[in-house]
Amino acid sequence: MKLLRLFRIPVLLLIAVVGCSSSQKSGLEYYLYIGTYTRDSSQGIYEYKFDASDGSLTQVGVTKGVTDPSYLAISPDHKYLYAVNEYRYSDHSGGDLSAFSINKDDGSLTHLNTKSTNGTSPCYVSVDHTGNYAFTANYSSGSFSMFPINSDGSLDSASVTVQHQGNSVNKDRQASPHVHCTHLTPDNKYLIVDDLGTDHVYQYAFSADSGAFNQEPVHKYKVKPGAGPRHITFAPNGKYAYLVTEMGGFVYAFDYQNNQLHPLQSISALPDGYDGPIAGADIHVSPDGKFLYASMREDLNQIVIYSINQQNGKLTFVSRHSSGGVRPRNFMIDPTGKYLLAANMNSDNIVVFKRNQTTGKLSETGTEATVSMPVCLKMIAVN
Repeated sequence: MKLLRLFRIPVLLLIAVVGCSSSQKSGLEYYLYIGTYTRDSSQGIYEYKFDASDGSLTQVGVTKGVTDPSYLAISPDHKYLYAVNEYRYSDHSGGDLSAFSINKDDGSLTHLNTKSTNGTSPCYVSVDHTGNYAFTANYSSGSFSMFPINSDGSLDSASVTVQHQGNSVNKDRQASPHVHCTHLTPDNKYLIVDDLGTDHVYQYAFSADSGAFNQEPVHKYKVKPGAGPRHITFAPNGKYAYLVTEMGGFVYAFDYQNNQLHPLQSISALPDGYDGPIAGADIHVSPDGKFLYASMREDLNQIVIYSINQQNGKLTFVSRHSSGGVRPRNFMIDPTGKYLLAANMNSDNIVVFKRNQTTGKLSETGTEATVSMPVCLKMIAVN
C-alpha cells in the first residue's frame, strides 16, 4: 500500500469561529470518522465535526488513498484510528489493517503503517481496553487475527491468526466459516467472535498483560440454524450482551456472569407477517443502558428499538423507525445519548435522528450528510 497523502477540505472561517465560540465551550463537539467502500465516488475515510448541541454536521476533511476502509476502531486514548482494508470492490486479494494517528487540533489522519490480516475480506476491527492489541474479523476466509500495537500507535505483524472450521444449514451463505465480529468483553479478559458461517458465537481467553491468547475457545454458543450471528455489544454495566443475526433477523440477549454468556432471550426484529429478504446489520445500547437499537436492511431499512429491563436484561419491543435511506449497514449513538446517526450504504447518506431519552424513540432532525457508500461511524470528543 502506497504511503497515504492527506488532502484537507477548506471550511468557511465563519463556521469555524461559530464552532469555537459555542460548541467547544459547551464540550459538545466531536470528530466523526466515516469508513466507506471506495468503489464509486468515495475517496477514503471522511472526517466531520458533529455538534451535539444542535445535531449539525460539518465536513472538515478526507483521508485519501486508502482502499475500502470499511470498518474503523479508535484507540482508548483517542490518539489512533485503525481501519480494515476490506478490498471488497477491488482487484486486491487478501486483506489489510491500516493504522493512523489522529491530529486532535483538526481531526486529520496521518498514515502510520499497514499490515496483512492474514485473511480475506476483513470486515471488523476492535482495539482492546489497554490500546496494546487490535483484532480483525476476516469474513471470507473465516478467520481472525490479533496484532500487537507499538508505542507510537503503529501495528506489528499479526501475532495470532485463528482459522475457524465448519458450516451450517444455508448452503449458499454458510458453506464455510465467515467471521463477522471480534469484540472484547467489558473486563478485557475475553474476545467474543461471531461466526455467521457456523452459527456460533465463540469466547476466547486473552491476557492484555502478557499478550497470551488461547486459540481454543473456552465457551461457544449456538444460535438458531441459519440465523447467522453478525455483531454483538454489551450494556454499559457489563452485565448483559446483545447479538444481532444477519440472516434470521433475530436479536439475542445474554446474561454475562462468571466470565460466561448465558442465553436469556431470543426475539425477532422483523415486523409481524414480514416475508421479504432479511439482513440484520448493527446493534448498540444507549449510553444510559436503558434502550437497545438494531438495524435491519434489505426491504426494511429500519432501526428497531427495544427497552431493556434493568433488573434482568430482557428486551421489550418499543418501535421501529425508518433509517432515512437504503441499507443501514452501520449506525451509532452519540456520546451524549441525544442523537442516533444512521449510515445508509446504498443511498449514500448519513442521517441524524433526535433520540428521546425517556421513551427511546427517534424523530427527524432534518440533518443529513452525503457520503458515498458509508459503512462505519466512530466519534471522539474534539477536546
